[in-house]
Amino acid sequence: MRTFDELVLDGLEADVGGWGFGWLDGRATEERTPWGYARLLAERLRRARSALDIDTGGGEIIGEMPVLPPRMVVTEGWPPNAARARRLPGVEVAEVPPGSLLPFADGTFDLVSSRHPVRPDFAEIARVLAPGGTYFAQHVGPGSAFELIEWFLGPLQRLGRDPAREAGEARAAGLDVVDLRTARCRMEFFDVGAVVWILRKCVWWVPDFDVDRYREPLLRIDAHIREHGVFTAHATRTLIEATYRDGHVDACDRGHGAGRGGGPRPAPSGR
Repeated sequence: MRTFDELVLDGLEADVGGWGFGWLDGRATEERTPWGYARLLAERLRRARSALDIDTGGGEIIGEMPVLPPRMVVTEGWPPNAARARRLPGVEVAEVPPGSLLPFADGTFDLVSSRHPVRPDFAEIARVLAPGGTYFAQHVGPGSAFELIEWFLGPLQRLGRDPAREAGEARAAGLDVVDLRTARCRMEFFDVGAVVWILRKCVWWVPDFDVDRYREPLLRIDAHIREHGVFTAHATRTLIEATYRDGHVDACDRGHGAGRGGGPRPAPSGR
């Protein structure tokens, strides 16, 4: 195996833009979920007339889809990722900072999707869904990758994302949850460069990550991999599908000031 410094430099110099993980091929793996999100999304997009993908990254998942609806829109809050998404043919891109309202009219879409949204706003999702429309998404679950995170930050209270709470928030916004599944998927890292790269990409895992600041735990994880051949963690995932009932939940119940049919609203800079 190459030296510690060589591997760390690999992880530092590699591009972490977009939401693809191809750079990790041969250096890390993540077990797939049992349900196959991309396949299930493709089936729903094939039937849709207008669809919105929230927190799309560089549009990687939408770019994989064999068929897109007549109107396909994506949102992304990080400008470099939004620029990548604009390369997708026939896809509208809206830059929406995290925590902002969606800049679309009430009842615009019959499908809203997201793979690993930052923080799903179910009131806004319900607002832009047409009656009978569907929210279909794969969320990050509770305690995801905590074996790796705690290696650097020490023991943490494993709250994180709670599928039951998110399902409750969806119901409160006027959505009927028709499917809710969870999975725990094995993650394996085969060199310290892969660890450096993933911590640069998933910046919320170790928010102050810097190779000099965390050199000692990086050296320890490098030694662990050299001895055992792998560092193992686990990702948790939640599949959620919910339909918008009938439009009878009013704006006050959803927590926002404009009711359905109120027309398009610009996205403010934040809440």
